[in-house]
Amino acid sequence: MELVKLGKTDMRVSRIGIGAWQFSGDAWGAFTYEQAKAVVAKAVEVGINFFDTAAIYGRGRSEEYLGRALRELGLRDQVYIATKIHGDWLRRIDILTSVENQRRRLGVDAIDLYQIHWPACWHNTPICETMRTLEELVNRGLVRYLGVSNFPVQLLDYARSCLSRIDIATSQNRYNLLEREADKELLPYLRREGIVLIAWSPLAKGLLTGKYSVENPPAFEDIRRNDPLYTPQNLKLAQPLIEELKRLAAVYGKTPAQIALNWLIRDPWIYPIPGAKTPEQVVENAGAVGWMLKDDDWRKLDRLGWEISQKVVYVMW
Repeated sequence: MELVKLGKTDMRVSRIGIGAWQFSGDAWGAFTYEQAKAVVAKAVEVGINFFDTAAIYGRGRSEEYLGRALRELGLRDQVYIATKIHGDWLRRIDILTSVENQRRRLGVDAIDLYQIHWPACWHNTPICETMRTLEELVNRGLVRYLGVSNFPVQLLDYARSCLSRIDIATSQNRYNLLEREADKELLPYLRREGIVLIAWSPLAKGLLTGKYSVENPPAFEDIRRNDPLYTPQNLKLAQPLIEELKRLAAVYGKTPAQIALNWLIRDPWIYPIPGAKTPEQVVENAGAVGWMLKDDDWRKLDRLGWEISQKVVYVMW
């Protein structure tokens, strides 16, 4: 597995990571601790050393499962852990409480990357109160690096201005072949400022695997049934891109998911964190690394994804 430096940090991370939302057991179907442990074990076995979770995933269950698995497998010193603080907990008192709860669940002295899950939309906490408290956590050695998630450029830029000694290292945003809004202003800003984009939903919640269609939507209880990408209109719209992924998969001897992830990792400033519910999916994700699409194939895929992305409608009713 190829290792890369994660932006301005000193972390040498595998070229792709693992997102642990599925460990929550309340969004992607039932999920046991033993399943989570098997995913963690296989990830480290194939060279993946970066795991991303969040306080809100299963009300702390994802963090608990990840921390327990790493402890039982004796792997803590071989991996980096990123987690996120709930976007409604951004007052100073809430941050100081949450970080202790999260460190306990993860079983760590210091969290490698601590991210704001989303801006303080409901309580309107002043962003500088939040950022200065987070910087204090770094100064106290409770957190190593800071990141944000789902921030627009303007708020990200202002958040950085609140910091005195350190800088934001990463910006986690939804980004994949089919969802390209970050191309318009966020990615140019991040590249210019040396901030890595951690791509969540790099497979469009599984749509780019080719498994789903108008005739075969996700199960009714699955979180994807409430995702605009999975409306019949958008599923139909995405089919030309799915067919191209399948065609390239046959040419390269890969899977559509591996083609879609390989398209992402061509950019050194994009770091994908696909989820995995089974050890087999971990192996598949890892197989996206160690080779590259030919320039013409990459450009055709890039152009097709962009054209379709501009036609996707997020209105559901």
